[in-house]
Amino acid sequence: MPSLNFIKNVGPGALVAAAFIGPGTVTVCTLAGANFGYVLLWALLFATIATIIFQEMSGRLGTIAQKGLGEALRESLQHSIWRWPLFGLIALALYGGNAAYEAGNLSGAALGVSAILSGPSDVSFTWTILSIATVAGLALWRGSYRQVERLLMVLVLFMGVAFIGTFVVSQPDLSAFAHGLFTPTLPDDSLITVVALIGTTVVPYNLFLHASAAKARWQGEADLPAARADSVISIGLGGLVAMFIVSTAAASLFSRGLGASSAADMAIQLEPLFGSFSKYLLGAGLLAAGLSSSLTAPLATAYAITEIINPKAKIRELIFRSVSLSVLIVGVVFALSGAKPINIIIGAQFANGLLLPIIAAFLLYTMNNKALLGKHTNGMLANGLGALVFLVSVGLGVRLVLKSLSVM
Repeated sequence: MPSLNFIKNVGPGALVAAAFIGPGTVTVCTLAGANFGYVLLWALLFATIATIIFQEMSGRLGTIAQKGLGEALRESLQHSIWRWPLFGLIALALYGGNAAYEAGNLSGAALGVSAILSGPSDVSFTWTILSIATVAGLALWRGSYRQVERLLMVLVLFMGVAFIGTFVVSQPDLSAFAHGLFTPTLPDDSLITVVALIGTTVVPYNLFLHASAAKARWQGEADLPAARADSVISIGLGGLVAMFIVSTAAASLFSRGLGASSAADMAIQLEPLFGSFSKYLLGAGLLAAGLSSSLTAPLATAYAITEIINPKAKIRELIFRSVSLSVLIVGVVFALSGAKPINIIIGAQFANGLLLPIIAAFLLYTMNNKALLGKHTNGMLANGLGALVFLVSVGLGVRLVLKSLSVM
């Protein structure tokens, strides 16, 4: 049956969606709704469309060329005199960005525990970070992360369904919802939140993760329609959940003049449907999402760097494990730096938003390599849409830097 075949093939796109519906997304979307109401929904619509565009390219690369993005970049640039500086830039950007993202994942999981325990505690926060890092480290070293991820993805999915249900029950202002979705505006002090919303949805490391997963899942042109359907449906649903989170926060917090500075505050938006159980649901969801994402960020970094440097087979596994574990360790250091968990999460998504143009440029370059993809290279529409996303992300990043320097 076609429907059963599709369900069987769902994988890379669902993995990407689960990766970006992490603690960063829940936190950033909640803050966007609590602080600005519905007016920043357009940024999520843009980010969701951008994610579908870029992840389709990444999935097509893995399906048709049977190569990961890092491997494709290495082969495309092998005769360029700039290859090693460019490889160094990619590796440094990915490593630094993912280490920051990892700190946000761990902090988000610890926020979940604080919600369950009814209040933050420095001791519980530290022990939660160390405990989660230990579990993630063992899973990465032993290669047992796939079994752990299956369970965690189910919990993250349940949290997503909870927000959808709450969206219906909270009766959001549909007129304001539509206006915010289709009318781009930038209220005062919203630029960092806009960049963070884009960074938490169009996650640069997912481009590497998706290509490698598609390479393992599908083989050749015959599988391309299934790969595209997987990307569009899975990522589209993930973007919709993110919009619902913004809307529930707008209806439950912004409309009542409430802020969100803790996990307990964030749980208020689920109260219309779940009442006093809300904090436990949000806490378990953040914990699951944080632990799940704490595996994918180091894995994606290890895939990318291993594919780029192409080490000999006998040391390949050692390098892969060393890179993934080092990203986890640096993330732990950042998470325990003393900064507020919500600030760490916002900063990580912001860093992702600034990293996006660099990775997007390399992806567009790779997707126009006829020697690699033949007739499946980008057409004018794909290049035009990709260039638009690139220019918007660059423009937002430049404007933010200039504003921080008091130029604008």
